[in-house]
Amino acid sequence: MGASTDRDHFDEEEFTRFEHKLAQSLRALRAVLARPGFGVGAASLGAELELNLVDKTGAADPINRAVLAGTVDPRITLEVDRFNLEVNSRPVMLAGRPFTALAADLDDALVELRRSAAGHGAGVVAVGILPTLTEADLTSAAMTDGKRYRALSAGLKRLRQSAFPVRIEGRDPLVTSFDDVTLEGANTSFQVHLRVDPSEFARSFNAAQLAIAPVLAIAGNSPLFLGHRLWDETRVALFRQSVDDRMFAETDDWRPSRVSFGHGWVRQGAYEQFAESVALHAPILPVLGDEDPLAVAQAGGTPELRELRLHHGTTWPWTRAVYDDAGGGHLRIELRALPAGPTTVDMVANAAFLVGLVCGLRDHADELVVGCTFGQARRNFYEAARHGPDAQLLWPDAAGGPVRPLPARELCARLLPVAHAGLTRHGVQSDEITRWLDIIAERALSGRTGARWQARLYDRLRERQTVPEATRALLAHYRPLSEEGTPVARWDLP
Repeated sequence: MGASTDRDHFDEEEFTRFEHKLAQSLRALRAVLARPGFGVGAASLGAELELNLVDKTGAADPINRAVLAGTVDPRITLEVDRFNLEVNSRPVMLAGRPFTALAADLDDALVELRRSAAGHGAGVVAVGILPTLTEADLTSAAMTDGKRYRALSAGLKRLRQSAFPVRIEGRDPLVTSFDDVTLEGANTSFQVHLRVDPSEFARSFNAAQLAIAPVLAIAGNSPLFLGHRLWDETRVALFRQSVDDRMFAETDDWRPSRVSFGHGWVRQGAYEQFAESVALHAPILPVLGDEDPLAVAQAGGTPELRELRLHHGTTWPWTRAVYDDAGGGHLRIELRALPAGPTTVDMVANAAFLVGLVCGLRDHADELVVGCTFGQARRNFYEAARHGPDAQLLWPDAAGGPVRPLPARELCARLLPVAHAGLTRHGVQSDEITRWLDIIAERALSGRTGARWQARLYDRLRERQTVPEATRALLAHYRPLSEEGTPVARWDLP
């Protein structure tokens, strides 16, 4: 979705031409992926961290352009709503001490961002959903002033032709609706990119789909939205509905949502993921470039595939394939399901656990997916999002036995050695692995996640305070702990 545009409306002829360009791009992609040696290289990591700006009361502060103007740090960019910004980390090699380097880079960017925000009397919060958000914060006026975001909104509304309803079950069920995609900005995540060789893509992607449920169960940080106690990771339910282009999503269930867990195990490679997004989802941003992707590919070059990448970026599976033409081209897996916060160390520990599991399960992925249906993996993902550490997750037996349910905390403890072995095979230093996975082990033992800490404190505050008072008090306790950086498993309730 990073492509820029100077327009926010398009005619039907442009959509037709764009669809033709997508077909050409898929043919070019197939040719490029078939080249011996394409994308082969050392594994590397990168991350995107979405953040919230808040004023002195803890309310969402719609000043992202002013804060961005106060810094020249290229890692900091705009996001969809005016109270959002994003930090893009510098890539690091997986071998060595990648997670320590990633944490240092994120902390460095956050120091700079907080400095700029402080000049406007604002603060920066890393949390899956800002607990103080109100419906007034999410009107059409909340959208960042930019043609790219207006075009996204117009494209989705063109297909949907109605408001965006929100229905989320939970302890305090929520039913409401919004007129624009500004609801998307309520969800802030920590997205990890892992470069993989094309020959390993299918097994790596399937391993990621298996691994994400136990990691998400122990990483939740989004229990509240508009004062309602909902899922441990409410982002998973909310984001799906915030950009749903189906006019009758409940009855037109044969049409897949643009936000999904996916539609099946990957059988051969990355091409399937791009072809699937073209086949299943109508374009919403038909921005056309001048490149002839087939001609570039046939001449031995690496095409940019801007149209295909743009379209693919307007579908939001929780695990997504990424094609990058830089440096001769390579493939990445974007792991999109993890929430922002509570601390940098918690986020990086989540990344270490998830990446370690992808690497550790990859060699056995073909056997594991035979013993676990894709539907069971999808069920695990949503159970983890709903119930966090208390989720019962189905896990396949690598020896060929049947899947059986395990408590998420127990499964995480069992999988830590798998993650350790996976990182070791990629040259991550032993003390580096121990440092970051110990944070996960402590969280699994205690069951204390960001979501559980927030929910328990909110319940306590609500005994004597209104919803607005309780959410502001909650954030006032959360922010200093988040910035201090002590892992959430060690946070005490005030």
